[in-house]
Amino acid sequence: MKVKVVCRKVYEYIRYDLKEIAFPSSLPDPPHIKKRRKLTWHERFLVLKEASRLYAASWVRDIGPDLRPNDYKKDEGNEGKPSGDKGRTKETEPSTLEDIAVAARGGMETLRPALQKLYMTRASSYRDALKSFIDGYQEGIQQVMAKKEVSKTQQEGNTLKTST
Repeated sequence: MKVKVVCRKVYEYIRYDLKEIAFPSSLPDPPHIKKRRKLTWHERFLVLKEASRLYAASWVRDIGPDLRPNDYKKDEGNEGKPSGDKGRTKETEPSTLEDIAVAARGGMETLRPALQKLYMTRASSYRDALKSFIDGYQEGIQQVMAKKEVSKTQQEGNTLKTST
């Protein structure tokens, strides 16, 4: 190649390709995307004001219905009930984790039965789940086999009709 061609190729590489490698341009938006208009200064101020209010409210322990309205809708349904009902719903059985924590404080003698209970409940739930899966699977196989038998009898009936 000539020196002039080599110089031109090096110049084009530096001018175009190297710039794309160092600072790649982003892909254009797909055609179905509609660009949003820019916000005015007043709208930006309102967005900043609302965001700062929500941020400040998130630092409080009980953040209230402004940030979590779904949690407070459940409490509104209980307002008509007497206060005795609320007390009973809060008293629940201790969770498995709490049982194990209490048993761990008591030592190995109390921890062993708690762990055995945990393993037995898990094993029984796994066994029940596996049994229900196998039952459902067998029902599905029976349905498929029944459909195949029906289709075979229909095909045999069609071949007998055409042959006679």
